Amino acid sequence: MNWRGLLVSVRDADEAAAAVAGGAAIVDVKEPSRGPLGAVDAETAASVARAVGGRVPWTMACGELADVERAADGHRASPGSWAAVVGGRGPFPAAVKIGLASAAGTSWQRRLADALATLPAEVERVAVAYADWKRATAPPPEEVISSARRIGCGTLLIDTFDKAAPGLFGCCAADAPAAWVLSAREAGLRVAVAGRITLEQIPRAWDLGPDVVAVRSAVCWGGREGTVRAALVRRAVGMGPAGNSAAAPPPLAGVWT
Repeated sequence: MNWRGLLVSVRDADEAAAAVAGGAAIVDVKEPSRGPLGAVDAETAASVARAVGGRVPWTMACGELADVERAADGHRASPGSWAAVVGGRGPFPAAVKIGLASAAGTSWQRRLADALATLPAEVERVAVAYADWKRATAPPPEEVISSARRIGCGTLLIDTFDKAAPGLFGCCAADAPAAWVLSAREAGLRVAVAGRITLEQIPRAWDLGPDVVAVRSAVCWGGREGTVRAALVRRAVGMGPAGNSAAAPPPLAGVWT
């Protein structure tokens, strides 16, 4: 599948429909009240997949690595539970991502590889680098970038962990996001950028050179835990490069939050 453009994170099927109506190129499902990559319950993920209906790719957040390892009961959508939810037939998410908060100083590469090994082969594996990695007690982005390919990830998501703190352009050195994108490119990774990117910052995010810019609060009425609105999605799409909507994706493989 070839795609590039604006990714909109949604929490349910109604928001997914609004994102598609607004021209989002990718729909990502997560529960914002559960953290930066909060996992929804499995039935909500399935309802989003039905709402999207194959019109655009959809992706799934599974929480932090420690959450995934604890999710033995399968109550929340996770790499291990998804095949059971859809009966092993799909529709599978195009990509899955797992955060690395509290994983610094651990054998997180092996742990993440084990968690991702449960996914069907056609699902893209996404490595997550938190720009505010010290606050998250996560591995530094450079470590995630250098390890991603070895553990089967073809995509890097640069995001922020603390959604109450400054976003991507305020939580780290001014030149850091561009340097991380460049390093990821040199490592052969596709790149998505996220982290409280406002409508006004969308052009700046695209200037970093990613394949995907991911937003939620920028297209919600009422902030991150508000409601996705199609009109705001449409405005966000219009602030990106020409042709970044679902209607006209340029040829670029891959993706991603």
